[in-house]
Order: sequence, then C-alpha cells, then structure tokens
Amino acid sequence: MAITTGRVLLEARGVTKYYERAKHPILVLDHIDLAVEEGTFVALLGPSGSGKSTLLRILSGLSAPTEGQVRLGDQPLEGVNPQVAMVFQTFALFPWLTVLQNVELGLEAAGLPSKVRRDRSIAAIDLIGLDGFENAYPKELSGGMRQRVGIARALVVEPQILMMDEPFSALDVLTAANLRDELLDLWLGKKVPMKAIVLVTHNIDEAVSMADRIVVLGRDPGRVHSDVRVTLPHPRDLKSEAAQQLVDDIYRVLTQPQAPAIQVPPVERYQSLPHVRIDSLNGLVELVQDRGGREDIFEIGRELQMEIDDLLPLVEAAQMLELARVEEGDIELTPVGERLAEGDIQQDKELFREQLTQHIQLIQDIMRRLEQKPEDRLDWEDLHDELQQHFSADEAADQLETAIDWGRYAELFAYDEDSRAFYLEPEPTD
Repeated sequence: MAITTGRVLLEARGVTKYYERAKHPILVLDHIDLAVEEGTFVALLGPSGSGKSTLLRILSGLSAPTEGQVRLGDQPLEGVNPQVAMVFQTFALFPWLTVLQNVELGLEAAGLPSKVRRDRSIAAIDLIGLDGFENAYPKELSGGMRQRVGIARALVVEPQILMMDEPFSALDVLTAANLRDELLDLWLGKKVPMKAIVLVTHNIDEAVSMADRIVVLGRDPGRVHSDVRVTLPHPRDLKSEAAQQLVDDIYRVLTQPQAPAIQVPPVERYQSLPHVRIDSLNGLVELVQDRGGREDIFEIGRELQMEIDDLLPLVEAAQMLELARVEEGDIELTPVGERLAEGDIQQDKELFREQLTQHIQLIQDIMRRLEQKPEDRLDWEDLHDELQQHFSADEAADQLETAIDWGRYAELFAYDEDSRAFYLEPEPTD
C-alpha cells in the first residue's frame, strides 16, 4: 500500500505493464501502488530498466496499464490526464516556431482567445527568466534556455501536477544546477499554480536535493522498493550528515536489490501552540491559585460556563509553559505557576520571558534568527512559508499570530503589522 498523508490528487493502484513481443510479453512494471498527494514533490528514482518513465507516461495518460488502474481524484483516468503537464528530456520544441509560439501551443489547443494566450504566455516566459527572447527560435537558444521554454509551456496551462522526465540530464552540470535551483524557488515560493510535482530521475543527489518524497524503483521488473519521506529543510546541504546518510541508503538499495527497504527515523513533530491569549492564561492561573493551587478542570469549566474546546487550550498552554500539571482530571499549579499568580505585572512579564525562551520552539526559532542579525528584520512571509512544512497555510498563520501575542507580552521582540516584520527593540540608552 502506498503511503499517503494529504489529499490524493492522482493514484496508481496495482499498475502492471507488459510490452508485447513476438514470443513472450516482457513485464516492465509489476503491481505499482503510488499516490501523489497535494503539496508534494515526488521523485521517481531508479536504474535503467526500472520502468520509471513508463510509469510517468501511464500516470499522465499517454500510455495505458495492462492491469490495474490510475485514478484522478476519485474517478478512474480515461485517456490523457487533463490535470497534468509534461516536461521532456529532449526539450520537444518545434524549431519553426518562436519561443512565444511554442509556449502558446497548449493554450491554442484549448481554444483560448489570442489575447489571453499571449498574455498568459508572456507571463510564463517572464516567470521562467526568458523575458526578451519571446521572438527567438529554438536554434538561437542554449540547451538550458530551450528547457526553460519547455517548462514555461508546461506551466502556462496551469496544471495541477507537473511531470518531468529527466529534464536536466541533457544539460551541463552548472546549467542543470542553476535550473534546478530556480525551479525549486518557484515551487517553494508558491509562485506557480501546480499542486504537486513528479520528477523522473536517475540522479540520487538530484532527488535528495529537490524532493520531499523519493520512490525508489527496482528493475526487471519495476517494483517499488522504498518510499521515503525527506524532511531535510531547504536549501539542502548535500554534505550534511543526514543528507549523506540518505544518499548512502539509496545507493545501497540500488546496488543491492535484495537489501532491506530504507528505514527512515520518525519525524519529530513541530510544536503546535494552543491559540490562547496571555490575559486568559493569567486568569486561569490566578483562579487555580485562589482555589488552593489545585482544582477540578470540569468544575472550572462549569463555573465559568466555558466549552471544553475553549478551556482545554488554556490548560494545554499552562502545561506547555510549565505553569501547571494535570493529574486525574485536576489542574495543579507548579512552583512557577504559583510565582506567576503572586507576582506583579513586571514580574509576570519576566517569568513569561523565561518560560517562552525555554519551552516554546517557535519563539526560540524567531529569537535565534533575530539575535544572529540584530540589525535585520525577519519577514512574516518567510516564517509562514517555513511553517507550512508542518502546518496548513491557515494554521501556520494562526501559529504566528499566537507567537506574536506571546512574544510581545514578554517583550522579547516587536512586530510591525504594516511591514509584517519581526525585529528587536533597541536597548534604551541613559
């Protein structure tokens, strides 16, 4: 069974493919299960003969499986996949057409009006860095620029899934590295409309540097050997110990087909902040202190007429900040919580400052980056993009809102709503 974590856009179920020959059919793919999820960059990695390009063509609807089924959403795929655009290794440009005309082809086939085709094509050409070459012919372009045209032609139709069949293998090393970086920038920066990317490659470093999921195929016939989630943050350092270990594991699987599948250590979840205000949390702590430092949570909820969904986040925040502990349905203040209940506002702020910097991961991350470059500001958008590796876009925004509220109260940092930036307040001078 293929691993899944998000909404499945495209799925192969038991896909098997034979190539017919005069005497005996050749088994190319053997019962492939693969789910492509929203928000994922999937690399299909394997040696020659593993059927990775064949699998890509089946997923795109350019080839039919002998057995099994491809599903688009909750429906079986029939014919060419309308949600997919393909980038090929060999550029596949028409030499008698200009860059603009090559990019417009897919939109022309869709019957869009001339002005719409032109505007969207020029926008795609600008996005991929070919502004100024709209009227050039393929023969006037370098290999890297021709591949950019192929990528622009795929992006302009706004596919849900971008499929790429060894798109960098025909390029020199420096050009390939540059184009990989630029494609990742578009994808990670959400500057492109697609919801997933599927890349066929035989280059292990390429897969490890780009993908957040690597599906390793064995050969003769092609079978899924390992399905690996890559959680290394971008930009990825291929010389890091974690990256090197993953590269070594993949080499082992490819060179020793009988070796065990790659075992990936469990991913440590990013700490999720309960969305509560500091004044409400202070109120809970003071209420428990007034009851002798311990009280039944149910009784608190009933007395305050608070729904459980409103009360539990407060209890969770108190535990997270080590202001209280929960035992047998009771909330009991810790010595730190007792100090908070008895202190004045400045003492409370100092205590919160200590607890936030010791126990709250997002606050720690913000402070570390601000302290590394105290003269700089930290953009909300940058943090939001990074948090989306762990949360949905809306939840990432809510996490930042809570961190801003807590950090401001503790006077750890300032936040400017107009510029959407975090910064350190200058130290007061005498």
